[in-house]
Amino acid sequence: MAVYAIADLHLSFGTDKPMDVFHGWTNYTERIQQRWQQLVTPSDTVVIAGDISWAMKLTDTAADFSFIDALNGQKLLMKGNHDYWWTTKSKMDKYIAEQGFTTLSILHNNFYVRDGLALCGSRGWFYDAETDADMLILKREVGRLKMSIEPAVAAGYEPIVFLHYPPIYNDMECEEILSVLTEYGIKKCFYGHIHGGSAAKKAFIGERYGIQFKLIACDYLGFVPLAVL
Repeated sequence: MAVYAIADLHLSFGTDKPMDVFHGWTNYTERIQQRWQQLVTPSDTVVIAGDISWAMKLTDTAADFSFIDALNGQKLLMKGNHDYWWTTKSKMDKYIAEQGFTTLSILHNNFYVRDGLALCGSRGWFYDAETDADMLILKREVGRLKMSIEPAVAAGYEPIVFLHYPPIYNDMECEEILSVLTEYGIKKCFYGHIHGGSAAKKAFIGERYGIQFKLIACDYLGFVPLAVL
């Protein structure tokens, strides 16, 4: 059983907001499907780290979730900044069950174990947060990240962390998120949000503070999930 990660699918089967209008995104859903199915097996797990669907309401995600559900593997869904449909975990769990989606689970204030490792994470927040409102959200995201990691560590598992927002970008760092990662001795951190092109040139990819950071935005990856384990 392998574990893969990818972020920023930006699906819009249920709404009129196709990503094909952007450079490099032509026929992106076909490319995602083809490359995913060639790589991922039904016994594998894929973490999708946010910006999953352009739907505005949970009930509008059906077509996008159907597309994901039909892909190989179990998928762990996380919140991104454009996932306006996101609501409470209990409501999302109920919706997924009612719709008959059998391969979708929500990664939010919890963790999942694969091959003896704990898959943990949260959305995170801006690395340059300054306003009072931003700091309140950041504090909440720090709490959610700890809620994901702490029980995993207490249970004896080594955590791997997934975030939507990058904790390091260019010469900026989100000290609050990084403090959590270093406190718990995280060795691997995967993040999305930063798309390919010029923005990706400023993304931090490599080791800092004893942590390996990797960008997993789907266009940066060439629409191919990245092997985590």
